[in-house]
Amino acid sequence: MTPDLNQTVREIAIGNPATVRVFETLGIDYCCGGKRPLSEACALANVPVEQALRLLFELGAGAASEKAWSIASFGELIDHIIGSHHAFVRQEAPRLEALAEKVVNRHGANHPELASIRDIFSVLHQEMITHMFKEEHILFPFLKKMEAASRNGDHQPSACFNSVGTPIARMLEDHDDAGELLAKMRALSSGFQAPAGACPSYLGLYHGLQEFERDLHMHVHLENNILFPRALEMEKTMPQTTTV
Repeated sequence: MTPDLNQTVREIAIGNPATVRVFETLGIDYCCGGKRPLSEACALANVPVEQALRLLFELGAGAASEKAWSIASFGELIDHIIGSHHAFVRQEAPRLEALAEKVVNRHGANHPELASIRDIFSVLHQEMITHMFKEEHILFPFLKKMEAASRNGDHQPSACFNSVGTPIARMLEDHDDAGELLAKMRALSSGFQAPAGACPSYLGLYHGLQEFERDLHMHVHLENNILFPRALEMEKTMPQTTTV
């Protein structure tokens, strides 16, 4: 690939999905903050632009074999989001909540930030459960129906909302909220760096939280930067159902 400082991080990540590895390594926001040009994103993350350009250039053609979700069907992308990212939340969040409680009980007296991290993660978990339920039972089924209707040249399916932009806007707000909670945990944990001599449970908690953050970043990227924009564009091309 040929990196371009004027391209948005979102555009780079969509064009070559493997570049998200570089963005994760450098701490550059490619999901909620993906609309920033690469130069601005580097400045915000305090990353030298030369370093970002070099790593993106070195990524090379070998990374192009990553799944091109920008051209996949809605159904395929949605099934991937549910089967991979939603499943990850359901599997990992309860485990991390229990582990956080264990670490707080053992080390909370000397490290009061652990209780705050535990409480923030609990809020994030509950918000994610509600968020995923709304996606799986309302938005995602509608998007699959909308894609099928578009393919057949039919009107947009009826729904409890006038435009698909309405539920999408709510999902975007949820993503922003999740991003803020992740940022708070990262700050409290000094970038998920356990103190010297930390026990295996302490280390395991911070590693698990970092993996949770990484998965959620990819989860949000697939929705904010690929699925939702495509759905909004598709709606514009469809004949609308008129009501009498």
